[in-house]
Amino acid sequence: MNLRRRDFLRTTALAGTGAALSSSVWGASPGSVLGANGDIRVAVVGFNSRGKDHIAGFQKIKGVRLVALCDVDKNVLDAEVKRQADTGNKVAGYTDVRKLLENKDVDVISTATPNHWHALIGIWSCQAGKDVYVEKPVSHNVHEGRMLVTAARKHHRIVQTGTQCRSNPGLQEAIAWIQKGGLGKIQQVNGLCYKPRQSIGKVSAPTPIPSGIDYDLWCGPTPNKPLMREKLHYDWHWVFDTGNGDLGNQGIHQMDIGRWILGEHALSPMVVSVGGRLGYVDDGNTPNTQIIYHAYHRAPLIFEVRGLPKAKEFQQPKAWGGNMDDFHGAKVGVVVLCENGRMVIPSYDSAIAYDKDGKEVKRFQGSADHYANFIDAVRARDHRKLNADILEGHLSSALCHTGNISHRLGERLPAAAIRERIHDDRGMEDAFDRMGAHLKANEIDLGKTPLTLGAVLRMNPREEHFTNSKAANQLLSEPGRKGFEIPKQV
Repeated sequence: MNLRRRDFLRTTALAGTGAALSSSVWGASPGSVLGANGDIRVAVVGFNSRGKDHIAGFQKIKGVRLVALCDVDKNVLDAEVKRQADTGNKVAGYTDVRKLLENKDVDVISTATPNHWHALIGIWSCQAGKDVYVEKPVSHNVHEGRMLVTAARKHHRIVQTGTQCRSNPGLQEAIAWIQKGGLGKIQQVNGLCYKPRQSIGKVSAPTPIPSGIDYDLWCGPTPNKPLMREKLHYDWHWVFDTGNGDLGNQGIHQMDIGRWILGEHALSPMVVSVGGRLGYVDDGNTPNTQIIYHAYHRAPLIFEVRGLPKAKEFQQPKAWGGNMDDFHGAKVGVVVLCENGRMVIPSYDSAIAYDKDGKEVKRFQGSADHYANFIDAVRARDHRKLNADILEGHLSSALCHTGNISHRLGERLPAAAIRERIHDDRGMEDAFDRMGAHLKANEIDLGKTPLTLGAVLRMNPREEHFTNSKAANQLLSEPGRKGFEIPKQV
């Protein structure tokens, strides 16, 4: 196997043309201007975690009213309905999103459910004539993300992705500056998700479903299987049936920034993953240590996930979170290496540019309201006003999915064999060596615990399918459980 970019880029002349798939621009259609002369009425679906911010965010915006809530956990639902009532806001409560979508007094659906529900709720909402704010990743697989884009365009819906970094002027200015050559030619972009993730435990028998939860609805599109982990909530991120690992959880933000910096509007022509779930044996099956290499023509986008702390001594409950590695000062962020220096993006709304000698050149800072941007676009009936249109969300989510597909089709190999196969790829060898040092500091012997070298997958970016693997193409979509399938015609 030879991963050198010049070899496979000769055959991917279509790279960068994916925007042609959905480049049509539409405006308002007759009778489609919801809320233009009055309040925009919002319903939030799924608010045991991130959805709480959706509720607070929309309620801060003038001319927006929270009118309904939906959650399959009756305890969560009843508590928030009561809290709203206590503040004088009477809202309707639903456990089944399908019943909510029948409510003609709702203009906007905002959803922060587990990942496996995102695209289906978005598509159903578009079909019901609702605009949508959908959390990241916008999909659980590549196909359903593309179908959500199609649904948004077909039904003239405004659909915003929850990648709020795109609304922050600090990053907008920084990325415009570096794209104009502020530090010379961009050589590579490293996305970072160094975030503490302890074991989720291991069970020997199914865990009882907590009372008050409609588990069949919770499962939705994914198979209704016995719960084989200690907790239902949140730890679904670390199981491929429902989540996408930290690559698709936290990492999608930084993956999106990286693609934004490179100015790429399609999936990458080649992707490969290296990594595994290391340091403990639990009921999770997504990697907690991973490198994803996206071979874009302009420069590679390299993404790194680390869930273990900087060393074994910090694998203690109270020490774990505060002792993570960093790369050029960033832990959860982006580092752009250029011919005349580097830019470090250590947060959602700031960036610092340095010259070759490490001297600070320029600093960028500033945040804005991503929810307000969505509402502005809803009132204008123009998806071009969105800072994170659903097409952007689909592409960045799909970069996470294709990286995980590579991992799932990989083989476990000794570190030396992996290093030999990746050494020709710009930046990959360095990232791999840093990963090795990190694992060694956590007392993980790669001679006894091999890493997984993912399949080298080549893609037709325009058509969004792999050109060299039937097995990989099968993982671009999921069948969906009966009654919860992605519609063939949206």
